[in-house]
Amino acid sequence: MEHRYYKFQYLGRGLELFRIQLVNIILTVFTLGLYYPWAKARTLSYLYSQTHFEDSPFSFTGTGKEMFKGFIKAFVLILIWYALLIYAITTEKLGLTQLVLLGFYLFLIALTPFILHSSYRYRMAKSNWRGIRFGYVGERKELVKIFLKGIFFTIITLGFYGPWFTINVRRYMLSNIRVGNAGFRYDADGGEYFWLNFKGYFLTLITFGIYFFWWQRDIFRYFVNNLHIEQEERALFLHSRAEAVDFFELIVINMLIVVFSFGLGSPWATTRTMNFLTRNILINGYIAFDELQQAQESYNDATGEEFSDLLDFGFVI
Repeated sequence: MEHRYYKFQYLGRGLELFRIQLVNIILTVFTLGLYYPWAKARTLSYLYSQTHFEDSPFSFTGTGKEMFKGFIKAFVLILIWYALLIYAITTEKLGLTQLVLLGFYLFLIALTPFILHSSYRYRMAKSNWRGIRFGYVGERKELVKIFLKGIFFTIITLGFYGPWFTINVRRYMLSNIRVGNAGFRYDADGGEYFWLNFKGYFLTLITFGIYFFWWQRDIFRYFVNNLHIEQEERALFLHSRAEAVDFFELIVINMLIVVFSFGLGSPWATTRTMNFLTRNILINGYIAFDELQQAQESYNDATGEEFSDLLDFGFVI
């Protein structure tokens, strides 16, 4: 079987991203936030187009209009909760306030797997490479089972089950991502992840934070090295070559850029992060890219994507 290394790079520039985000901020402010979905679409479109694999750019085909519809749905639901909370507080009914808060957190826990499922379906369906659409084919019902089981065992074990919970959700979601007729697979183990974080947390404490960068290196390496892409009997394998000093440079310099520029340097920090990722993820193996076939359906509902943003879930698990 043929075996080779593949080229992965980011070509974007901080100044170009700064110009995009400056216009985004101005329009978002003047429209009282309503422009935000279009701002997000413009930013994602730029980041995707500047990320290349085998000299071919990725593309994001989502639109501001699609995300605006999702934004409104998510915003209305959150607004209703805030209205109930404000009503409970202004009526000075402590019991009612506690009930509203409890109801919200329980609702949020129950809603989370639906948000994750929907956001992955939308983002993957809008991600393309060489005209081949990505897709997320996980079952919502199965993800809900995994999530609720994880919440239950994490609570009764006082948090110790957390690493297994994280890996189980991550494994299910990542292993259900497809690109055309090829699919991702994630092979991490909850026990290994637990000890990785236990060691990292303990050594970071006793070294007064110095070991933190080795901890981040190990987490990144564990995530990347357990991820690969399969196409029938062929496969691509991902490997991290980042070292602790690389994380020190990335994290510390990005923090200095953002802090001393009062946030204006964020586009340059983002550019450095994208360069870091593409430079330190090595891809080798073999897949017949000329045999990739369009196999994933389109999906236009961005409600989960916007809920994820409004609640600050982040996209990558």
